[in-house]
Amino acid sequence: MLEKIKLDTILFLDIETVPEEENFQNLDAERQYLYEQKTQYQRKEDFSAEEFYDRAGIWAEFGKIICISVGYFVCKGDIRNFRVTSFYGDEIKILKDFSNLINNHFNQPQHLMCGHNAKEFDFPFIARRMIINGVSIPSKLNFIGKKPWEVPHLDTLEMWKFGDYKHYTSLRLLTKVLNIPSPKDDIDGSEVGHVYYVEKDIDRIVTYCEKDVIAVAQIFLKLRNEDLLVNEEILHV
Repeated sequence: MLEKIKLDTILFLDIETVPEEENFQNLDAERQYLYEQKTQYQRKEDFSAEEFYDRAGIWAEFGKIICISVGYFVCKGDIRNFRVTSFYGDEIKILKDFSNLINNHFNQPQHLMCGHNAKEFDFPFIARRMIINGVSIPSKLNFIGKKPWEVPHLDTLEMWKFGDYKHYTSLRLLTKVLNIPSPKDDIDGSEVGHVYYVEKDIDRIVTYCEKDVIAVAQIFLKLRNEDLLVNEEILHV
């Protein structure tokens, strides 16, 4: 099945998110209460809501997107390139620019989107933040009312599960076992908030996000038993 998909019809993506506010105390009283309620199960008695706030970026109701990186194959004869680009800065602009990319270049029936754990995280997070920010959701992301086989999404985590739905494998672990260069050679997801709010180094986050996109594409190639990308084939545009 995977072998039948044309590489140049897939948009690979990854997002980076952070808490919507730098500190828990920046939330108004009602949002503090709602965050406390939202995270009660995860925190149990181990952490207060304020102590747990560094994880707020995993929920679209309390987080925001600071970067969306995408990659796509351009294949001409025997020549294969993988082009990577990123949207970052103001969240509304990120979402609008990403939506324009999909609507203008990846809007045909054959087009697909692919990420790692993207069906559980990236795709719904983007859609929710679009609704919150008043940005129209592209058809490729809006699967309300669609049957499962009508949703144009691929997920390398789902592929690796091979039907074992209790099984979770991180991107870092999967790249390791598949002998793919690790995208986690600088920072990992737990450090993004600090790099964003304290170090104020968005370029470092963009680089990290783009490495994740490349890693997802490499996993997809590996699952198809194809040669991995070499550095000369990867173009940052």
